[in-house]
Order: sequence, then structure tokens, then C-alpha cells
Amino acid sequence: MRALMIAATGMSAQQMRVEVISNNLANMNTTGYNARRADFADLHYQQETRAGTISAADGSIVPSGVQLGLGVRPAAVSVNLAQGSLSQTGGDLDLAIDGDGYLEVELPSGQSAYTRDGALARTGDGLIVNAEGFTVAPGITIPDDARSISVNAQGEVYAYFGDRVEPELLGQLNLVDFSNARGLEAMGSNLFLETGASGPPLVGQPGEDGLGMLRQGYLEDSSVDSVREITDLIEAQRGYELNAKVITAADQMLGATTQIR
Repeated sequence: MRALMIAATGMSAQQMRVEVISNNLANMNTTGYNARRADFADLHYQQETRAGTISAADGSIVPSGVQLGLGVRPAAVSVNLAQGSLSQTGGDLDLAIDGDGYLEVELPSGQSAYTRDGALARTGDGLIVNAEGFTVAPGITIPDDARSISVNAQGEVYAYFGDRVEPELLGQLNLVDFSNARGLEAMGSNLFLETGASGPPLVGQPGEDGLGMLRQGYLEDSSVDSVREITDLIEAQRGYELNAKVITAADQMLGATTQIR
């Protein structure tokens, strides 16, 4: 009976949807996190009678045919690129991206990764790094005697010293964008890797070529809508239960068949 297999694919799909929702809720307070959504597609169809075939000797055409679906399959787990709200922190190295773009960081392997998590820090040598300790491109170092630093909306990093009036320009923070940011590969720790689907990184100065601006003293909150996630969770639970009822009904029908004498 096809219903058993079809309902099993439905239960598997709803289970995957719950897993995606669970990950969203777990990251509802993660800086710069973008909510995910599970997308599904129907499986192939078994053609009992093809539409448009000739059904009789007089040449009449079957108008719709008999096409039996075989269930559902995962199609993608897509990322909602909507920006989260900006929360003020007052930290000198807390940077929020107001608009499109990612900060580039250098992994220990030398490979570049990309993030919207602007909770930056500096090492004992004054190098600006992310929360994992990876260098933020292009590798700006803050002098030990700097009294404070300032990062303007265009990404220029200035240091203020106690014995000078004018600040010193330390470097320029750039932003990176992609033609298809949904194609980036998530590697955890709020980091993404370039893939063939994302396209090559497009580097530019904040505020130019469609890139966002930097906001010092702010961090981007997670874009997860907890109310919507709970609603989707209830819907997925009901869908799982309905598919389980289909399996129960199909089992009872098979049981009735075996009892025929």
C-alpha cells in the first residue's frame, strides 16, 4: 500500500521541519543569526494513465489521466536574509552592519570566512579579531597607548591618543557581499564560507555599491521571530500527527484485508 510509504515521507519531512525550527529557537539570541526555513517538494509521480493518451478506438483523449504522487522530499533549507534589529552596547569594537554585507575574517588555515557578527575584540598585541580569535581583514592593529578608537560608518578606524588632538587613521574595514548570499555554507560560530552557489566575494567600502554602513557601539540581533517559530512548530506537530494517523489507517485497512475469508 503506497499510503504507508507516502505517510512515512510526510513524517520525515515534518521531523526535519521541527529540527530547523528547533535550531532557530536555539539561536534566538545569537548575534547576527538569520532564521532558516525548511522547503519541500513533492516526489515523482506514478503515471497509471497519462493525460493526453488515446483511450478508445474512436480516438478520444484522456483529459487528465491518473497520476499518483509518492510523497514529499526536502528541497532546501533556505536562509532568511532579513536584518535583525540593532541593539546598542556602547562597546568600541562592537560593530553592526546596517544593510547588506559581511565582515571578512581569516581562518588559521589561511582561508577566508565571512560573518555578520560584529562583536570584535583585540589581542594582547592590539590586533582586531572576532570572538573566536580570528583576524578581521585587513588585519588592523591598535597601538598600546591608544586612549580610545572610533570606527565611522564608512569603516575607517581611528585611534585617539592622550598627547594628540587629531586622531590617527589605523586602517579601513571593508565589507563583502555575494551575488547569492543564500548559497553560502554555514560552518558554525557565525561564520560562512564561499561556495560555487554563492559566487565570488565582492569587496567594497561600506556605504558603496549597495553595501551597508557600519554602526559602532551596536550589535545586530538575531532575526528569529519566536512567535512565528512557535506557530510553525505547532503546525509541524499537527502535520506529523496527521501523517501518523494515515499510517494507522493504512495498517487497519491491511489488517482487514488479511482477515477476509
